[in-house]
Amino acid sequence: MGYTPRLKEEYKSKIVNALTDEFGYKNVMQVPKLEKIVVSRGVGSAVADKKLIEYSVDELTKITGQKAVSTISKKDVAAFKLRKGMPIGAKVTLRGERMYEFLDRLITSALPRVRDFNGINVNGFDGRGNYSLGVTEQIIFPEIDIDKIKKIEGMNITFITSAETDQEAKALLTELGLPFKKK
Repeated sequence: MGYTPRLKEEYKSKIVNALTDEFGYKNVMQVPKLEKIVVSRGVGSAVADKKLIEYSVDELTKITGQKAVSTISKKDVAAFKLRKGMPIGAKVTLRGERMYEFLDRLITSALPRVRDFNGINVNGFDGRGNYSLGVTEQIIFPEIDIDKIKKIEGMNITFITSAETDQEAKALLTELGLPFKKK
């Protein structure tokens, strides 16, 4: 008898039924679900200072609770003094229990700490049922100690769902608790 995250239990008990009623699914397996969350950060100034990648990897590891990896450039860009194979960012892919835990912390403690917050943008859907969200400051997460950060940087959070359409994905994410802006 292991631990099950709150949002995962809520998905199984309430959200599946709500989405089935709304869209008329005939089978439980048709109901869209959250497959993974990717948290990534580009560190453009890492071309000059290699330590910045390590700081970004450490911060993403603290925020998500899972070890982050550095991403490398795929091609040369002379204008940015960038060579193929240089570390240029950091990312984490969350699945399963950690994904639901991160989503819960994002909704309940991080997003309410954003200054002048009145909901997240509805225009972040890609047409295939995935949603991307940009966060401008990492200090909204309670795991980050403000006194120890070198520079305030943002990150991208992408929610990959099994939904066929953006309407289904928005309904799923709304049921999970993401606070979308009212039109």
